Amino acid sequence: MAEQDVRHGGSHETASPGEIAVGVVIGRTSEFFDFFVYAIASVIVFPRLVFPYADALTATLYAFAIFALAFVARPFGTVIFTALHRRHGKGVKLTLALFLLGTSTVAIAFLPGYDTIGAASAWLLALARIGQGLAWGGTWDGLASLLALNAPAHRRGWYAMIPQLGAPLGLIVASGLFAFFAGNLSAEDFFGWGWRYPFFVAFAINVVALFARLRMVATPDYMGLFESRSLQPVSAIETIGREGRNIAIGAFAPLASFALFHMVTVFPLSWVFLYTEDGPARFLVIEAIGAVFGVAAIVASGVIADRVGRDALLLGSAMAIAAYSGFAPQLLDAGIVGETVYMVLGFILLGLSFGQSSGAIASRFAQIYRYTASALTADFAWLIGAGFAPLAALLLASQFGLMSAGAYLLSGAACTLLALVVNRKRAHREP
Repeated sequence: MAEQDVRHGGSHETASPGEIAVGVVIGRTSEFFDFFVYAIASVIVFPRLVFPYADALTATLYAFAIFALAFVARPFGTVIFTALHRRHGKGVKLTLALFLLGTSTVAIAFLPGYDTIGAASAWLLALARIGQGLAWGGTWDGLASLLALNAPAHRRGWYAMIPQLGAPLGLIVASGLFAFFAGNLSAEDFFGWGWRYPFFVAFAINVVALFARLRMVATPDYMGLFESRSLQPVSAIETIGREGRNIAIGAFAPLASFALFHMVTVFPLSWVFLYTEDGPARFLVIEAIGAVFGVAAIVASGVIADRVGRDALLLGSAMAIAAYSGFAPQLLDAGIVGETVYMVLGFILLGLSFGQSSGAIASRFAQIYRYTASALTADFAWLIGAGFAPLAALLLASQFGLMSAGAYLLSGAACTLLALVVNRKRAHREP
C-alpha cells in the first residue's frame, strides 16, 4: 500500500476494491453471526430459560420483544459513537464498540435463568441486548461506502452486493453450531450448558474481527483514503437536518428484503418449533442449506444489477416477494418438503433483493454526509423493517393463521415499491 502511495504521489486516491472487500466481509460476517446466535437462542433457549412461567407462545413473544430492543438502541449507538469518532478517531470508536459488543454477547453466555434469580434474568437479558444494539451502531466502519466509491462504474452492482454476503455466511455458521449442539446433546445438557458455547464463539470471532478491521481502517493509508473521499463523521443531528428525506427514503426502500429477511430466518424457526413435532436441529440444517442459496443469489444480484440496473432489479424482486407472500407461508405447514421449498425460494428472493438494498439510495447523499447518513439509514431500515418483524409475524400467524404473516410481508414489498417510485420521481425533478 505504501508503494502505491509513492507511485501516486501520496494522494491516497487509489485503493484495491478487493482488499477493501475482504475487510467488509469479515466485519459483516462477525456482526451477523452475533445477530443470528441471539436470534436462534430467542426461539429455542430464552423462552424456557427466562420465561418458564409462561406458555410456549407467550414466552417466545416475550423473547422477541427483548430481541427488538437492539434495533431500538442502534440509532442511539450511532449518535454516541459518531461523537466518539469525531473526538478520538475511528480506531478508538471501533475498539470501544466491538468491546461493548463482545462484552454484551459473552454476558449472555453466563446468563442465569429464572429458576436462579427470578425476573432479574429478563432484565439482565434486556440490558445485554441493549448493549448489543448500541455496539452495532458503533461498528459502522465506512468500508462499505469506501468500497462503493472505489468500485469501477460498470461494476457497482457487483461491489454493492459484497457487504451483504455477511448475512447468509453468519447464518450458516450460527445455524450449524446450534444444530450440532441441539442434535448431539440431551435436552438437559443443551439447556444446561450447550447453548452457551455459540456465544463464546461469537466473542472469539469479535476479537478476530476487531484486529482485522483495525488493521485496515486505523492505518495512516486508509485514514488518508477516507479523508480524500470525504468519508468523515458529521454530527448526526446535522446529517438528519440536511439528508433527512434521503435517509427516510433509504430506510423504506429495502423494507421488502428486510421483512423477508426475518420471514426466512427467525420467524419460520419459531413456527416450526412451536407448531410441529420436529426438533430445532433439523430445521436449522434446512436454514443453513437455504442460506447457501442466499449466498449464490446475492452474488447473482451483482451481475444482474450491472446489466439491467439496480432500480430495475429492486422493483422486480419486490414484486416477486409480493407474489411469494401470497402462497409461501402456508408451506411451513407442509412438512419437510414444504419447509425446504419455502426456505430455498425465500433465500433466493432475499439474496436478489438484499444484495442490492444497501446501495439503493446511498448515491444520493452529498459526499460530506455519506458516511454518517449511510449509518443512520441502515439503523432506521433495520428498526422499521426488521426489528419487530419476528414479533409481529408470530403474533399475527398465531392469531389469524399463516396467511396473515404473508400479509405482513406483502406490506413490506408495498413500502419498497412506493419508496423506489418516490426516489425515481425526485431524481427526475432534480438537475
